[in-house]
Amino acid sequence: MTDRNYNPVKHGVKEGKRFLAAWCQAASNITAEVMADSGLDILMVDCEHCPSSFETLLSQLQAMNGYRAVPFARAPWNDFVQIKKLLDTGVYGILVPYVETKEEAERAVAAVKYPPFGVRGVAGSTRAAHFGNSSIDYFTRANDEVMVFIAIESQTGIDNLDEILKIEGLDGVFVGPVDLASNLGHLGNPNFDDVQAAISGVEKKVLESGKILMALGSDWEGSKKKLDAGAQIVICMSDTTSLGSLARDNVRKFREYCGE
Repeated sequence: MTDRNYNPVKHGVKEGKRFLAAWCQAASNITAEVMADSGLDILMVDCEHCPSSFETLLSQLQAMNGYRAVPFARAPWNDFVQIKKLLDTGVYGILVPYVETKEEAERAVAAVKYPPFGVRGVAGSTRAAHFGNSSIDYFTRANDEVMVFIAIESQTGIDNLDEILKIEGLDGVFVGPVDLASNLGHLGNPNFDDVQAAISGVEKKVLESGKILMALGSDWEGSKKKLDAGAQIVICMSDTTSLGSLARDNVRKFREYCGE
C-alpha cells in the first residue's frame, strides 16, 4: 500500500534531488490533470492570483491523484484560517506570499504546523486526514512531511532576509520577481538590472543558509539557469500563460504563412 503521508519532495531534496514544478492557475481540474499526466514533480495550485475556491482546489487535487505530481498551493495571504483550509484539502506544500519580516515568517510556519509547534487546527474529518481513516498517522507526521515556503517580494523582505532564514521549520524561499520588480519601481517588469541583481542576491543568501531555493524559470531555458545556480525546485510553466504563449506562437506562424 502506498504511504499516503509521505512527501517525496521533502525527502528527495535532502538526498540532493531536484524537482520540476508548474503553476495551476486556470482553476480547472481538467488542466490540473493534464499537467499531472505530463509527469511533472510538483503542481503549485495558485490560490492567490486565480479564481479558486476551496472546492475548486479540492477537485484539482482529486484530479492529480494517482500521478507523481505532489500537490502544493500558494495561499491567498498569510492568514492561518485560509492556510488551514488549504492544508485540509491535502496539499503537501504551502507557499505564503509577500512575507516581509521575521514575525510574519514565523506566523506562516505556525499556521502550517500542528501544536505544540504551531496553531493549525486539528480535524480528522478532512481529506488530508483521510476522512477519519488512520487520521492519527497523518496528525503525527504532518509537521515533518508538509513543507512551508515564503515569498520575498519587496525591499523590506530583502532587508529582513537574514533573520527570516534563521527560522526553524521554514523549508525554503521563493522570490516573486514581478511583485519585487513592481516594489522596486518597475511595474510588472523584472528584467531591469537592479531587479535581477536583487533576485540573485536573495537566491544566493537562501542557498548559503541551507534552506531550499524555489525559483521561477518561466520556461525550460530559464529553469535550467536556475538549476545551474543551485535551485532545488524550479517552476517552469503555467496552465494559463504557457497555453497562451503556444496559441500566440501558432497564430503568428499561421499569419506569416497565410496572411490576414
